[in-house]
Amino acid sequence: MIIIPARLASTRFANKILANIHGVPMVIATAKRVQNLDDVTIACDSQDVVHLANDYGFKAILTSKEHQSGTDRINEAASKLNLSENEIIINVQSDEPFIEESVVRQVMERAKNTDALITSACKRIDSLHVKDPNLVKVILNAEAHAIYFSRSVIPYDREGGFEDYFGHLGIYAFSKKSLETFCNLPYAPLEHIEKLEQLRALYHGYQIAMVEVTSQSFGIDTPEDLERALRFFKS
Repeated sequence: MIIIPARLASTRFANKILANIHGVPMVIATAKRVQNLDDVTIACDSQDVVHLANDYGFKAILTSKEHQSGTDRINEAASKLNLSENEIIINVQSDEPFIEESVVRQVMERAKNTDALITSACKRIDSLHVKDPNLVKVILNAEAHAIYFSRSVIPYDREGGFEDYFGHLGIYAFSKKSLETFCNLPYAPLEHIEKLEQLRALYHGYQIAMVEVTSQSFGIDTPEDLERALRFFKS
């Protein structure tokens, strides 16, 4: 099951999920990108978005406006869908309208073969982009589990010449049971500092399994990101 959390309000980019992506709203463009992989449900906070999704043939569930994160939103949706405890749920962000099927498929496969609480993805990035605080970095251990995520440059290259930086892609896989476990964890100081909810899992001692992917996609956080994406992905 793929669940796309869709919050209409956005502080940096008003009504971002409705932005035009080659003739369709962003959240619909994202749903279309992944519809051939599994059942897709849009978990939203607006009845207007429910109607919009239905108009394009997608299932949508109205969720609370009070959720602090997309993960909390998909947890509510998963409960309403009455999924089994072992059902794999893929959280695809609504602002990823150019995400590749191959990325989602690799995360699905990794999630089926790990005992980690969460599965996610990363890609190699160059030193020109590593200082961008909107691009989250991740470092891995020998078993391809996340050690830490940060908006800062990690690891710090004391001697110079380091090239193996990884950028985090905002896609997550849970079982329904692990999703509930994560959402019931107490908030962690680190997640408040970095504004990265995945740090909650690491703070409380859980593992996040990572899969390295090749991807040109990136999340759209600002109007400038949208312009850049539309220039890059022309069709």
